[in-house]
Amino acid sequence: MTRVHAIRTGSVRIKISQMAGRGRGLARAGHILTDPEWSGWVPIHAWLIEHDEGPILVDSGETARIHEPGYLPRWHPFFRRAAQFQVAPEDEIGPRLREIGVRTRDLRQVVFTHLHTDHAGGLAHLVGARTWVHPIEWRRAQGIGGRVQGYLPHHWPKWWTPEPLRFDACAFGPFRERMPLTSKGDVFVVPTPGHTPGHVSVIVQGAPAILIAGDTSYTEDLLVKGVIDGVSPDVDVARETNQRILALARERALVYLPTHDPDSADRLARLVTVPC
Repeated sequence: MTRVHAIRTGSVRIKISQMAGRGRGLARAGHILTDPEWSGWVPIHAWLIEHDEGPILVDSGETARIHEPGYLPRWHPFFRRAAQFQVAPEDEIGPRLREIGVRTRDLRQVVFTHLHTDHAGGLAHLVGARTWVHPIEWRRAQGIGGRVQGYLPHHWPKWWTPEPLRFDACAFGPFRERMPLTSKGDVFVVPTPGHTPGHVSVIVQGAPAILIAGDTSYTEDLLVKGVIDGVSPDVDVARETNQRILALARERALVYLPTHDPDSADRLARLVTVPC
């Protein structure tokens, strides 16, 4: 029987206008930097899928190194003005997996929804694991251009060589393509561009189905209300992705699990589906 675990790897505070974007174009980023209103502390989740073909991890969460002087670039306005973290060493993905009896070397696969630090900060624990990243995301995150866009590629382990996700033209509801992670095809990746152009999500088929959604929205409520975050570089692309998710939820019972929603773990435990 397939089971999904919510793994909290610390907490983050962000600006309200990052969760619910305001304005158009570059003004959206400006609102994030100048907004005086902070969210409460919200979770930084990773997700473990227990499958009979082996455990699959979605995202690696954050690292406690984020509190070390100089780890976050102080020249970057986002890290200086719009994000605060609480991550202890015992919150990192390695210790958290051990708490539920899983060794990182036993992971069958790891999928990254995208490569922002709160989703890829725990990479150092994943030595030897087979990892998957969308090629658009990988290219976007490289070098100084990636650092300007908020990625931290200079902190990634030098041994890390992720494989590019490769999608087949095999529809699942409103999603036109997917990449299976299991021979049964009951766990698969779908493209969900928006928050970043190479953002992906993972679907676990079942009754109900489970969508591990990364940052397609910050909460289920914002998804249902059609509110797009303040980070997405193309609002129309993000809106189309979220409309696909809602269309899927109208077709079949769907548990929606965005990374930073304080209610995601409880919805997962109780298998509460998206209201449609």
